[in-house]
Amino acid sequence: MSLKHWTIVIVPPDNERTRTIRIGPRERRALLAGAGTVAALVATATVILFTPYGTPGAWVVARENARLRTELGQIDKRLVALGDTLTALGMRDQQLRLLAGLPADTAAVLLGNNSPAAPAQEGSTAPAGLAGAPRFPKPFLGRLGFASRPDVEGVIQRATDLAASFRAVSDTLTTNFERLASTPSIMPTVGWLSSHFSQSRFHPVLHESRPHEGIDVSAPMGAPIIAPAAGRVLSVGLEPGYGKTLEIDHGNGIVTRFAHCSRILVREGQAVTRSMLIATVGNTGLSTGPHLHYEVHVNGKAVDPLKYVVQPGRVAD
Repeated sequence: MSLKHWTIVIVPPDNERTRTIRIGPRERRALLAGAGTVAALVATATVILFTPYGTPGAWVVARENARLRTELGQIDKRLVALGDTLTALGMRDQQLRLLAGLPADTAAVLLGNNSPAAPAQEGSTAPAGLAGAPRFPKPFLGRLGFASRPDVEGVIQRATDLAASFRAVSDTLTTNFERLASTPSIMPTVGWLSSHFSQSRFHPVLHESRPHEGIDVSAPMGAPIIAPAAGRVLSVGLEPGYGKTLEIDHGNGIVTRFAHCSRILVREGQAVTRSMLIATVGNTGLSTGPHLHYEVHVNGKAVDPLKYVVQPGRVAD
């Protein structure tokens, strides 16, 4: 049986007269409509005051925040990948510094605790892709934006340090390369080693014992003579006993000398490079046959040229 009326009985204290209120269908509908209106007003006020979705403008801001949060997450992933790349470059830099003869401890510092992927704080959470940012229970845009700043600064500092280290390695390797390029290391001609470096050797023409400050390499007349290293032609001319002679200054106190040439193909002051054709084998001066007399002087003192040869196959004993 449906109830057409609601009866509300009010019993006051102290045995006063009771009051009865009858609510019919019309009054009941009005009461329910009023309660629904109040509930709707409360819900609307709650949405406006306590959530970012209360107005059209708030919806736009919320969507923009979500987009920026996604972009920041992608940027942070790239920063983590860049940090890994810098770590790999730091390891290679350490190897290069060792090869260049530089201290490796500086390179080790570059591999230190500047990684953008900082460890998470205990008991914290973070959205996916934000490995380098401080963890907050519910991150919002401002925190996400400022969380990336220390990582960017750390990556920039590491890249700057690596660039400085690479410059130092490059300068050192360039210097070493120039020194190696100007150090005699090959035989100037191909032939047969007919006479060694000696403090006392019987001269085949003068028939007396005297120092032999170089080596003799017998080769066919006109065989090419090449520069054993980079340098600059110090002198070209005829010398008693040595015939057509030229000298090359290689720097660092090293001078090479080539005697008994048939032709000299460079001029005084000319820059030469390793393996460059500078003369041809001849028989000028005091000589019993075509050959090259080759000397190496270090700080004005003659040394055994074979100590400055890393291609012994170019000459046969």
